Amino acid sequence: MKIIDWYIIKKYLGTFFYSITLLILVVIVFDISEKIDTFIRHHAPLHAIIFDYYVNFIPYFVNLFIYLFSFIAVVFFTSRLAGNTEIVAMLSSGISFRRLLRPYMMVAVFLAVFSFFLRSFLIPITNHNLRIFMNTYVENLTKDKERNIHVQLSPGTFAYVESYNVDRRTGYRFSLEKYKGERLIYKLNSWKIVRDTITNKWVIYNYYILRFDSIGNQRLQSGYMMDTTLTLKPTDLYKIKHRYEEMNYFQLNHYIQKERERGSLSYKRYEIEKYKRFAGPVAILILTLLGVALTSRKVRGGIGMHLGLGLLLAFSYILLMQISVVFSTQGNLSPSVGVWIPNLVYLVIALYLLKKAPK
Repeated sequence: MKIIDWYIIKKYLGTFFYSITLLILVVIVFDISEKIDTFIRHHAPLHAIIFDYYVNFIPYFVNLFIYLFSFIAVVFFTSRLAGNTEIVAMLSSGISFRRLLRPYMMVAVFLAVFSFFLRSFLIPITNHNLRIFMNTYVENLTKDKERNIHVQLSPGTFAYVESYNVDRRTGYRFSLEKYKGERLIYKLNSWKIVRDTITNKWVIYNYYILRFDSIGNQRLQSGYMMDTTLTLKPTDLYKIKHRYEEMNYFQLNHYIQKERERGSLSYKRYEIEKYKRFAGPVAILILTLLGVALTSRKVRGGIGMHLGLGLLLAFSYILLMQISVVFSTQGNLSPSVGVWIPNLVYLVIALYLLKKAPK
């Protein structure tokens, strides 16, 4: 690599790590001021706060802001290069604009791979430790689901629970239906089911069972208590806040496939997280191109003008991402389409600005 490549790489990485470090320090200070009362109230040890919480807290926030601050870093130092007419000098010496992009893209690829590794493999580990601390000293991340829970246990077998109490491991107003084709062949209704933690089986209380033969005859059976080996898991009946944060890429894929087979719709949030783990790193590449194209021309207003436009584009990207994700989770928009829409829109903008950039 030439001296100019090293010069741009050092500028890019130096500005990025300096700005992201300042951000993390500010976030930690605000987080301490917000949670210090909670730490004191729950008697959280100092070593646990430092090593179990904040050490595991840092990778998550680095990755959360990595594409935004990679863009801001490019805008900031490239604007300074343009303001000092260094880019004009580079282009006048015979370096093509495409050649000038090479060190930028090398750093962007490095940051993209780093981001994918963080989000898909390292952060699930640190989040596991972080969430143990949160459950112990801050808040309970296990929440009861809303009422009227429907779960497909296997093809043709459906379970229903009106409500579930996590602490008592008890579900109320339980029913189980089995279908052969479109014909109902088995229906069980009970007042409650309780999870036996020793045998890991469900105990059904005050139940009655209706069985239907091929010609529509019914046979009724009832009882007070019955053990059963249902494939129903307690985690099907309550939610763990942002559970996907503890899953690496392979665990996430396995969970999505399993939930699809069960007929559950909860996989959509997990599928969005899966596509985000690819879209985020790609966003670094796109926003790097956009940042170079936007700030490589010297303009009146200098760095301030470039930073203003850069921040406007960056926050509009975040807004578009949030809107598309809402349409994916609450509407009929495919998760893959919803997550990738912002990248496609800003890729078009980046290519247009690259075409207009000084050559």
